Amino acid sequence: MTSQGTHTPEKSTLAVLQSHLDGRLLTDGDPGYDQARKIWNGMFDRRPALIARCASAADVAAAIAYAREHDLLISVRGGGHSFPGHSVNNGGIMIDLAPMKKVEVDAAGRVAWAEPGVLWGEFDTATHAHGLAVTGGQISHTGIAGLTLGGGIGWLMRKYALTCDNLIAAEVVTADGRTVHASAGENADLFWGLRGGGGNFGIVTRFSYQLHPVSFVYGGLLAYPLPLGKQVLQSLRTYLPSVPDELTTTSFLLTTPDGHKALGIGLCYCGDPAAGEQWVAPLRQMGPVVMEQIGPMPYPAMQSMIDHVAVPGRRYYLKSNFIDELQDEAIDVLIDAYMRVPSPLSAILLVQMGGAVSRADRTATAFYHRDAALSFSAFSTWTDPGQDEINIGWTRQLWENLQPHMPAGVYVNELVDEGEERVQAAYGPAYDRLATLKKKYDPGNLFRLNQNIRPAA
Repeated sequence: MTSQGTHTPEKSTLAVLQSHLDGRLLTDGDPGYDQARKIWNGMFDRRPALIARCASAADVAAAIAYAREHDLLISVRGGGHSFPGHSVNNGGIMIDLAPMKKVEVDAAGRVAWAEPGVLWGEFDTATHAHGLAVTGGQISHTGIAGLTLGGGIGWLMRKYALTCDNLIAAEVVTADGRTVHASAGENADLFWGLRGGGGNFGIVTRFSYQLHPVSFVYGGLLAYPLPLGKQVLQSLRTYLPSVPDELTTTSFLLTTPDGHKALGIGLCYCGDPAAGEQWVAPLRQMGPVVMEQIGPMPYPAMQSMIDHVAVPGRRYYLKSNFIDELQDEAIDVLIDAYMRVPSPLSAILLVQMGGAVSRADRTATAFYHRDAALSFSAFSTWTDPGQDEINIGWTRQLWENLQPHMPAGVYVNELVDEGEERVQAAYGPAYDRLATLKKKYDPGNLFRLNQNIRPAA
C-alpha cells in the first residue's frame, strides 16, 4: 500500500486511533461522513478512507502519527475553500479542523487567539463585539487558516497590511508530531515561513492576531454599464494611486441579477465616513452609475457583502496573477472576454493593492509580491457539470490572451494545480529559503497536498 493508493483500515487500528482522539473518526458509511467530506468547490467529490474530526492539537498529532505509520496521503481542511480541492483526498486521511472553533479576544491588548476551524464571519463577529478587526478575506465563509497562511488579501489591507502581517504567534503540529510555538522570538524561521508559505510546514492549531480599532466602515458597491468599462478603468488607473490607505477597492466585471453585464466597484473606507465620501465622490463622475449601494456599515457586513458570488457547492475554476499596471491593451482583453463569458455567475476581479502592503519589509514574511498594483482573478462559476469544458476553456483563453501584459507573480491562495513553475512564481525569490525551511520541518514532504514547496536537496 502506498500513499497514492486507497487505504483499507483494519477495525483494530481504527479503534486505537479513535482512542487517541477527543473528536470523531469517520469512515465511508458513517453518519456525517458525506457532509464532512464536502468542500466549497463543487468540482471535487473525493472520498477519504478516514476523516479525523479533530478537537485539539493532540488530535491533530494523533492523526499525523497514524498517517505516517500507514503511509497515507494527508489533506487538511480548515474552511474547505481551497480552489484546487486540496482540502480533501481520495483514499487517504482528511485531517478535519472544522470542529476547532474557539475564539478568544483580549480587547485591552487588541489581540485575538483563534482555532483553525474558525471562518472569517465567525472571527469578525467575535472581534466586532469589541470594536476591533484584522484584515480578512472578502468572503465571510472562508476559513481563517488557509487565508492567513497564504498571505491574506482583504478590505483592510491597504491600511493595516495583509492578514499574515498581523499574525503575531502560532501553535503548530509538525510532521514529526511535535507541537511547537512560532513567533518573532520563538522558532522565528518557522514563523517567517508560516506568513505566506501556505500549509507546507505543519498544521497550525492556534493563531494569534494583532487587532485594530475598526467597527464601522464606509463602503458598498456601485456599477456602470460594461460598454463604458474601458473609460472607467482608465479613470481608475489614474485615480487610485492618489487615494489614502483607508480606501481599498475591487473592480468587478460581472452580470447583474437582471442579466446586464456591468463594471462594478466594491469599496471599503476604514475611517471617518465624511472623509470616505470625499474620496468616493469622484468615482461617480467616471461614468453613468446604474446601481449604487454605499454607506456606513458594520465591518462584518462589509465582509459578507459579496458572499453571493461564492456560494458553496457551485463549480469553480480560477486563473489569477498580479498586475503591475493595467494597460489599455489588457483592459480591451478583459472587456472583450467578459462580453463572451459563458456563465452569468462568473466574474473578473481586479483587487487594488498598495498602501501598507507595499510598505512592509518584503523579507519579513514569505509573501514577496508587495509592489503589485493589482491582483487579477478570472473567477469562473457555474452549476452544470456538463458545462465544465466551456467554462474552464473560457478562463484559460482569457489567461492566455493576458499573458503579454502580466509579470510572473501570483497570489498563492488563488492558484489551482498549475505546476511547480507557477508555485515558484507565487513565492518569487523567497522560494529557495522556503525550500530550506521545508527540509528542516517536513523533510519527507508529508504535507504535500497543497501548493507544494519541495524540500531542498
